[in-house]
Amino acid sequence: MSVSNEATGWSCSACGGELEIMKVGFTYMKGNFEVELPACRNCGMVLVSEELATGKMADAERILEDK
Repeated sequence: MSVSNEATGWSCSACGGELEIMKVGFTYMKGNFEVELPACRNCGMVLVSEELATGKMADAERILEDK
């Protein structure tokens, strides 16, 4: 699933705004990361898919914690 398809048809549960692909920042263990994810331009709520959270993000977390 591509990130651009992930945002199609989704709306924000907080304010009802339409999600768009945007650069969003994450901070973890004093590291700052920017990635493009579906997010609400109105309130900033970000959609992190289950696939991303349990896959790539979990892998990155394990790598950072091992350092």
